Amino acid sequence: MIGMTKRTILIHPDPRLKKVTDPIAEVNDDIRRLADDMLETMYDAPGIGLAAPQVGVMSRMLVMDCVKEEDVPPRPMVLVNPEITWSSDELNTYEEGCLSIPDQYADVERPAEVEVKWTTLDGETAQEKFDGLWATCVQHEIDHLNGKLFIDYLKPLKRQMITRKMQKLKRERARV
Repeated sequence: MIGMTKRTILIHPDPRLKKVTDPIAEVNDDIRRLADDMLETMYDAPGIGLAAPQVGVMSRMLVMDCVKEEDVPPRPMVLVNPEITWSSDELNTYEEGCLSIPDQYADVERPAEVEVKWTTLDGETAQEKFDGLWATCVQHEIDHLNGKLFIDYLKPLKRQMITRKMQKLKRERARV
C-alpha cells in the first residue's frame, strides 16, 4: 500500500465523464501506479468499481472488486483496455449507483452474463465470464470508458432530476 494516492472523483456533470477514452498503448509503471491509486480511491469511497475517467484520466482502464462478504478475501481486479466479447440474451435488473453521482440510485437492465477480454498489469491477455453483480459492475465501468453513465439508461425526466441534484451538490461543495 506504499505510495498509493487517493484521487479526487469527478462529479457529474463533468464533460470528461461523457468522452470516449483512449486505449492504453503499453502497461508501464505509470499505469500500475494509476491502478493502485484507483483501487485505493475505490475502496475508500467506498465503491465496487471505478473507471479511469472518473478520476480525470482519459484512458481505457477500470478497477473493480464486487466481494461484499466479510469472510471472503477481497478480489481487486484491474482491467486495461477491457472489451465485452459476448453478452447473454438473458437480462438482469440491478439498482445501480455511481461514485460520480453520489447518493443516487436507479434500476438498470443489462445482460445477465458477459465475457470480457482485457490486458492485465503484467501485459498478459485475460478473459473471464462474469455474472450477477460482477457482470453489472464490469458493464457499468466499461460504459464509463465509452462516455456513458448509468443515468443515460433512465427516462429523460429522471435523468434531468438527478443531473440537477448533482449540479446543486457541486455548487455546495464549491462553497466549502
